[in-house]
Amino acid sequence: FVHTTFDFLLVANKQEPHTEKSKKQEEFLEELKKKNIAITPIDHEDKIFLGLRAPNEIFDDYLYLIKVSDACNWCKDENTITQANRIRIVHFILNNTLISTKENLEKLKMEGVFETMFCLHEKKEQKNLRAKWARWSALFTPQPFDEIKCYFGEKVALYYLWLNWYTILLIPAAILGSVIFLYGLAFFNTSPLIKEVCDSNVTMCPSCDRVCEPRQLSETCTYAKVSHLFDNEGTVAFAMFMAIWATAFLEFWQRHRARYASKWKVYDWCEEELMVIIGITHALVVFRVMTASWFSRTESDFLEEKASMLAMLLGAVLHYFTIQIMTRVNRWVSLKLCDLEKLNSLAAKERSFTVKMFTFQFFTLFSSLFYVAFFLGRINGHPTNYVRLAGFRLEECHPSGCLTDLFIQMAVIMLLKQTVNNIFELLVPWAMNFLRRKTARRLKRQCGKCYRKFCRNKQGLIDACEICKKRDWLRNYHLGNTDAFSLFNEFLEMVIQFSFTTTFVAAFPLAPLLALLNNIIEIRLDAIKMVRYERRLLPRKTRDIGIWTKVLEVVGVFAVIINGLVIGISSDFIPRLVYRYHYGPCAKGINSTQSVMSPAQSSDIICMQGYINDTLSVAFMKTNIKDEYMLKTDDYAHVTQCSYRDYRNQDYSLTSQFWLILAIRFGFIILFEHVVVVCKFIAAWFVPENPVKVKNNRLIDKMERLRSELRLLYWNMLQSTVEAALAARRLPELNRDGRR
Repeated sequence: FVHTTFDFLLVANKQEPHTEKSKKQEEFLEELKKKNIAITPIDHEDKIFLGLRAPNEIFDDYLYLIKVSDACNWCKDENTITQANRIRIVHFILNNTLISTKENLEKLKMEGVFETMFCLHEKKEQKNLRAKWARWSALFTPQPFDEIKCYFGEKVALYYLWLNWYTILLIPAAILGSVIFLYGLAFFNTSPLIKEVCDSNVTMCPSCDRVCEPRQLSETCTYAKVSHLFDNEGTVAFAMFMAIWATAFLEFWQRHRARYASKWKVYDWCEEELMVIIGITHALVVFRVMTASWFSRTESDFLEEKASMLAMLLGAVLHYFTIQIMTRVNRWVSLKLCDLEKLNSLAAKERSFTVKMFTFQFFTLFSSLFYVAFFLGRINGHPTNYVRLAGFRLEECHPSGCLTDLFIQMAVIMLLKQTVNNIFELLVPWAMNFLRRKTARRLKRQCGKCYRKFCRNKQGLIDACEICKKRDWLRNYHLGNTDAFSLFNEFLEMVIQFSFTTTFVAAFPLAPLLALLNNIIEIRLDAIKMVRYERRLLPRKTRDIGIWTKVLEVVGVFAVIINGLVIGISSDFIPRLVYRYHYGPCAKGINSTQSVMSPAQSSDIICMQGYINDTLSVAFMKTNIKDEYMLKTDDYAHVTQCSYRDYRNQDYSLTSQFWLILAIRFGFIILFEHVVVVCKFIAAWFVPENPVKVKNNRLIDKMERLRSELRLLYWNMLQSTVEAALAARRLPELNRDGRR
């Protein structure tokens, strides 16, 4: 194999002699030579490749500093320079080398003096990782975290450790979510609510003016069946489970991380070096309203019947593309805000950038979901007094509830985001790498002398010929670019997915299952991309996943609040509960023998009989529906009343039942959140962050370090005592020699 003997590769475009850029190039390289950095230049077409190699002697000055930095995690390995530490040290030297104009390498790259700088892949370790980890056939094999740490550094290793732990804990959530979905599916055809909708002869008011016609409630039978799949009694228990699961996940993750942080000796390591979104939400609402109206005007019966459903689907697709555009806008805005803060260290800049970027992305992703969950069908007004936006009536909820709209929105966004993103994430680097490696293939045919004796140096190590060096350097150069924020993109993608999985899970119980399936693929996809198609990431040392831990904790709190609001406000759980125990047949003392239904049917069926009609109010027209809604057809000229979803009297004032349900909704939200928060605190208290074994290992490490230092101090003192005694014995002899 061709051994990578260079720490970094510096690439620059060839410059005309005596130009300002060429002078700065020469000056910077001279500064590196003063620091004993060996430079090997190789020309290729219009570029010059500079292999940088630091001599082993240069690390003696830094070895003690590394040991001090890890003082609380001292171990014998710190007596030598590992490859990861070597790269970190050389990177520090290069970035802190200044020319006479006080410009560093970063500024020189911005000026075009140098094109790029990156560390090279090591072929032996790269091949080992490809065989064990970065391949699709290893989809269900354990990940080699220790080897990932040695090659990519602790920060990358902790990302995969966290992603692996997240994926494992998604298994119980995915199983329970699937059970909740199957529970709704089991009562698909026996639910009294579905039967009431499908057998109804109620005429519903038109959903829009001029073009939308009144429909029979029975025409929405399929929609009612879909709603029952996830808007049922099991949803409440599942939402509570997911809120507690989020806390348990974070607590167990801290314990899991502590074991590896202690093992890798980085436990105490510390490195200290919205109006646009509101406008987008408004635009999405207008788009859906106008789309529904446009579909209703078409001559196609299918498009006219499914106008609301198609508008919801197209709105979700538009929201996905808006997310992709705003991701780039949010990144640019976050970086500009970080530049304005003038932060002193990279760690501080990363923390600030992470908080800003996640905040922008969170509201970009969830703005449409918030509208569907908490505003759709609640601010649209009522007959004779509808609320209009840009001349169009706002959307209304389906008679079976608004949760189906939220389910469709989440399903489309999650499926599109996961599938399309993964396809592009793999295909784009693969295609770019395929197109760029033709040059390296041509050079491969020219090389055949790497293993001959005259290609070896005096230590017996393989020193590749110039053609092989060029081939290896070009292979690394043509890989995808990486920078300090490369890993940030992977973390952001997974934390956003975690937000989807926990926040609106009451409306989409299958979210954990989709996340689990995605993560199984995502782990190998990221591994293949990092090992095969991207330049080697700069190894960075860290003891945890940083600010992302705090972000996940905030998401966990939001999950409790949002799920409580979804169940209390968006779901029909509370109205069904109130009807069952206060307004329904069972509350009025009607038993199964008094009911028109057979005695063999369950009490649940009896108690919920008439619920759908109870949620509908009747609108009486001054003339008829045709004139009131400006319909073009004369088919409804004789119809003087229609029903709509709300709790209102004939004069459109709110009924006492509405206020009772509203009070119970708020009471349930407060109770739900308090119960879940108490459960979260209990779970956090029962699961300490640091296992006892980790604490004991840290104490043992400190004791070994103290013993080593005392032993060294003892031998130094003993050596000094012996030298002093020998000097004292020689002193009389010197005095006698002096008298002589």
